[in-house]
Amino acid sequence: MTAFTREQAWALLTKYNKEPFHLRHALTVEGIMRYFARELGYGEQQEFWANVGLLHDLDFEHYPEQHCVKGQELMREAGIDEATIRAAASHGYGLAADIKPEHEMEKVLFACDELSGLIGACALMRPSKSVQDLELKSVKKKYKALNFAAGCSREVIERGAEMLGWSLDDLIARTILAMRQDEEAVNEFCASLPAAAKES
Repeated sequence: MTAFTREQAWALLTKYNKEPFHLRHALTVEGIMRYFARELGYGEQQEFWANVGLLHDLDFEHYPEQHCVKGQELMREAGIDEATIRAAASHGYGLAADIKPEHEMEKVLFACDELSGLIGACALMRPSKSVQDLELKSVKKKYKALNFAAGCSREVIERGAEMLGWSLDDLIARTILAMRQDEEAVNEFCASLPAAAKES
């Protein structure tokens, strides 16, 4: 399904993204997408799903005002296939792009992108600073506090759950499980980046 390798996707991402916070988010969403590809029966497409997750915010660091539009241009210039370009841009539906999530993979990306940030913020509040011991009830409590991780749109998260036909609780619980899978590897990689990575 994918016409390019993970190494090529990473090279493209790091050409336009240097901030540890953005790299951590890209790696986190990459892992989430790979997890859900396996869980939802798309195992043979997991690298495709993962690359979409890795590249979904390609343009955000340098072109925030053109988010999900400039990214399409950058990916086409790099020879990325149209399926990946469309899927990555669809996560901005209703906010930065008019490409509606249609495929289950696009709906997962739409739902989990914002949610991963909120779950990550919840984890940082714990003594462990980890999702490994983070439970649904803790996230739900913070979720209801609208001043907590205010940049993570509850409306988008709920819209994503609706697109998937999942309850909000199911979406949160499954995304926590997804984030547990790669947390250690992401942390190890980010620890090798400048010190700011450890604070993101």
